[in-house]
Amino acid sequence: MARRQGTYGVDAPYIPAVYGAVGIGLLACGIVLLTAYGLASALGALLSGILVLVSAGLYLYVTRRGKFVVWENLLDGLALRGDEHVLDLGCGRGAVLLAAARRLPEGRVHGVDLWRSQDQSGNDPAVTRRNAQAEGVADRIELHTADMTRLPFEDGQFEAVISSLAIHNISDAAGRTAAIEEAVRVLRPGGRLVVADIRNARQYGADLQRLGMRDITRRGAGARMWWSGPWMPTTVVSATKPS
Repeated sequence: MARRQGTYGVDAPYIPAVYGAVGIGLLACGIVLLTAYGLASALGALLSGILVLVSAGLYLYVTRRGKFVVWENLLDGLALRGDEHVLDLGCGRGAVLLAAARRLPEGRVHGVDLWRSQDQSGNDPAVTRRNAQAEGVADRIELHTADMTRLPFEDGQFEAVISSLAIHNISDAAGRTAAIEEAVRVLRPGGRLVVADIRNARQYGADLQRLGMRDITRRGAGARMWWSGPWMPTTVVSATKPS
């Protein structure tokens, strides 16, 4: 994996902050109980605090390292020639967007986002552009402030559509379906769709089947994208648009 030159923030930064606060609180409670009543009374709080802090550490590993490794493999699996047009739904600060751009010396990657900081710390198009400059791919990207349920692109404009941990942020099932429909609409015949997300994978697969997509797969992304532990895994859904 190429060494990253940009800065990519933390996904949903309030989550590890809450884990950290709860973990420290439990440890403090455990220490008080240990001092006052002994180990037997304190053990539950101490172990719970350690577990929560470990979960926070795992979360930070995924957001700072693990997801990059997984997406390098997913992008390799697309076998891009280097001249395609690719769309990234919910591109944020560019973790996946710019990894795709490095593979497209003669192509272009379009990134769509609403730039909400609750989804990613410091989420702003200016930051993404600075990261693109740092990675040496600024001339290969275009950024758009747009809703993924109403994409500002023509039918069949892209050879590949990718999305990482973004579609689940749409709160209602109808909106998520609309995002999948839009992704399929802007794909060229024979184009590939790859979505990695922590929820709604079955819905995505059902929507893709209804839309006539082929080679639909749904598989776990592995431990590198366990957000705090195996109870919050990432699932990758992929499909091909019929030629």
